[in-house]
Amino acid sequence: MDIAPAVPEPTRTAAANDRIRLHHAIAGSLILVAGIWIVWLAGWLLGWPPGDFGVLPRRIEGLVGIALAPLAHGSFEHLMSNTLPLGLLGCLALYAYPLATRWALPAIWFGSGLGVWLFARDSSHIGASGLTHGLMFFLFAIGLLRRDRLAIVIAMTVFLLYGGMLLTILPREEHISFESHMAGAAMGVLAAIVLRRRDPEPPRKRYSWEEESAEDAGDDELELPRPDQVPVLWKRSPPPAGGARVIAFPAGRSRVADDYADDEPR
Repeated sequence: MDIAPAVPEPTRTAAANDRIRLHHAIAGSLILVAGIWIVWLAGWLLGWPPGDFGVLPRRIEGLVGIALAPLAHGSFEHLMSNTLPLGLLGCLALYAYPLATRWALPAIWFGSGLGVWLFARDSSHIGASGLTHGLMFFLFAIGLLRRDRLAIVIAMTVFLLYGGMLLTILPREEHISFESHMAGAAMGVLAAIVLRRRDPEPPRKRYSWEEESAEDAGDDELELPRPDQVPVLWKRSPPPAGGARVIAFPAGRSRVADDYADDEPR
């Protein structure tokens, strides 16, 4: 029986690199959130109508919205509803899958906008909701595909926090662009399928029982011995030459007969 060798415990260098990766993930998500806040504040101060930055489906002038629509928001409430999900999901994606997210994030950004431009209703579609839906579906789908411990934990976490996004890809309210949600979700799942092997799997923890078994016993002890290797504890004596053996019982009354005889009157 072959058992895959366990990876040793992470060293100080590995732990330091992990902290650096976490810091980069936090910094990247903060930059992304700060970008949409800066654009919204600039538009609010200068009086820019947010609809001018949106995606206008099947119009040439609406192509610019594919790049700018995630940065434009119609109100402060709209901006706040996307701030926390974008920051948290972006941080998780950059931490767990730094190499895949470098490709997944722009793919979701521009792919969702292109999907809206091709198939959405004739209106101006703005906001980062397509991006947040794409990141949520990306993290959930890639966790199901990779199935390592970190991927599964993150997939279950994002589903617990934002599993309601499964319902928002369907039409619910007139002024909500469900097309952006649906296009972002589709791009997130597609990015997870294509980029699931981009990042190496995290090292598996080595448990104490594995170390003891590796030191005290080899893989041979896990295999069952062959019949000729099993020691014989008892061996039957050969039969007599005359054939079958007859065991003679001593003459005399049985115990039951004795008990019955004692009960009789004398």
